[in-house]
Amino acid sequence: MAGSVTGEIFKISTWGESHGAGLGVVVDGCPAGIDLCEEDIQAYLNRRKPGETKYSTPRKEGDLVRIMSGVFEGKTTGTPISLVVENTSQRSKDYSEIANYYRPGHADYTFDSKYGFRDYRGGGRSSGRETIGRVAAGAIASRILKELGVEVLAYAKQIGPFQCSLQSFDRQAVEKSPLKMPDPEVSAKTEDYLAGKMQELDSVGGLVECIVTGMPAGVGEPVFGKLDACLASGIMSIGAVKGVEIGAGFSVVDKTGSENNDDFYMGADGKIKKRTNFAGGILGGISDGDDIVLRAAFKPTPSIFKEQETVNRQGQDIQIQIKGRHDPIIVPRAVVVVEAMTAITLVDRLLVGMTSQIDSLKKIYLG
Repeated sequence: MAGSVTGEIFKISTWGESHGAGLGVVVDGCPAGIDLCEEDIQAYLNRRKPGETKYSTPRKEGDLVRIMSGVFEGKTTGTPISLVVENTSQRSKDYSEIANYYRPGHADYTFDSKYGFRDYRGGGRSSGRETIGRVAAGAIASRILKELGVEVLAYAKQIGPFQCSLQSFDRQAVEKSPLKMPDPEVSAKTEDYLAGKMQELDSVGGLVECIVTGMPAGVGEPVFGKLDACLASGIMSIGAVKGVEIGAGFSVVDKTGSENNDDFYMGADGKIKKRTNFAGGILGGISDGDDIVLRAAFKPTPSIFKEQETVNRQGQDIQIQIKGRHDPIIVPRAVVVVEAMTAITLVDRLLVGMTSQIDSLKKIYLG
């Protein structure tokens, strides 16, 4: 199977299935000398762990990570870092009946069309558990960004019809909210809404917003390899994402050029700044030094317990009612996945960008 590797210098290769022995990732291209231990990675994995709230699948997994290589005496060695998380709560029998039909909204039919075979136990590689490898690698990427003064923060901006406003933004509320929303009042209203949808045996979608602060100007390529294109590609590779926008995004269609352009001015610190940030921190595919702002639209969880119509492998129309353990909403656990893919992409582009000027190479090799 192709397509499990991403990155040009900072490369990650995820592996494993939802109901296999385990999952993990190999990270190649990580610089040596970075402080790293299993606890650093575990903190990120705990944020996507199932069974933590009533809004996630009841499947109980410890998701405990082991570092198999690439770290010695608490520091990265510059060699490939291999990370492993074992599955401990597989209930493959929950999925045995779906082996013969295609679940609406899932990759069952497309997997069969491509490979002529599929792992029906929880979706195999198309399962949300595949993101374990991404999040583990994202924890490492975030450590690298921290060394450079760059921070990545994601949160649930909207779930169903309920949207958080910047006026009520509370950073501490993000981790306190079971829905990872930065507005406690909106979060409470959304919980009531979700409870109703769960009683109706239905699911809900939402919008994750991600803000990157401290990103230096000059990262990204002007044609292929645009920073916004790379970010969009990374975020769109997350299974349930159906749309990505950066900065003003799709609202630019309602603006004029004079409204959408971000005026420049000289800051008191002698640096060029912008009065607005409709560009989302990226101009011409290259970071402009302002906050990078992106949003990812997540579809409702396709595994719902309502009766649905589908087709079996014999080509017969049938009705089904899915069983098993599923998230009524993906968004809260996906917040850290968006952070991870953003961090992974930024680190790779930062490393690639080191070769843009001869002065950069001189600083590295001549001191």
